[in-house]
Amino acid sequence: MRGKNVYHILSQLFKRQPHQKRKTPKRYFLLLAGLSLISLMTLGGLHHQPVQAFDVTPPQIATSASWQKGSFPVENFQAYTSPYGPRRSPSGSGTEFHRGLDIAAPEGSYIRNWWTGQVISLSDNTACGTSITVQSGEWKHIYCHMKGHVETNNGNTYLIDRDGGLQIWKGQQVLTGNRIGRVGMTGRTTGPHLHWGLKYADQYIDPAIVLREMYKQQTVSRY
Repeated sequence: MRGKNVYHILSQLFKRQPHQKRKTPKRYFLLLAGLSLISLMTLGGLHHQPVQAFDVTPPQIATSASWQKGSFPVENFQAYTSPYGPRRSPSGSGTEFHRGLDIAAPEGSYIRNWWTGQVISLSDNTACGTSITVQSGEWKHIYCHMKGHVETNNGNTYLIDRDGGLQIWKGQQVLTGNRIGRVGMTGRTTGPHLHWGLKYADQYIDPAIVLREMYKQQTVSRY
């Protein structure tokens, strides 16, 4: 029954979002994303790391929102390439604390906004590369290594990705599931992926906790 539940949860992930464009990821990719997450959880690769991070427990997260309204952040999912927590630095010099979840997808794949909120920050001059930060109540979600760059016109700042047909303004409201960027290789990265960071009450938490709750709380349809 557990396998069936996972399949139905993932198949419902992009439903209940009538404002969203119809070009949603195929069921294959949603199923692959969920099964990959479960496999890494089983192997211990995506367990919550309390070191240097705010200890937000699953019950706290579970009561903070209805996860049926959330959107998986990447189209054309391939794999989780680096979990949240301590890891060897990609540059090969010691270890570091990785404050996000790396989600690999083909370069140019669209990135979808996880939760309705306001764009509060745009940047293209850090190790995060071209990035967007969206605030949704107590939550901040950060998207890194995107295609495009940041421009300013008459004091207004925006991210522009002309090839992807995207222009996102600082201060703009973005809905759940809206396309807000594309997977690129800007900033410090060794391959195309989305670095997805989450903050709750201005403290970083493990995005895998949120994904677990999203899958768990999705409405299971009948066969």
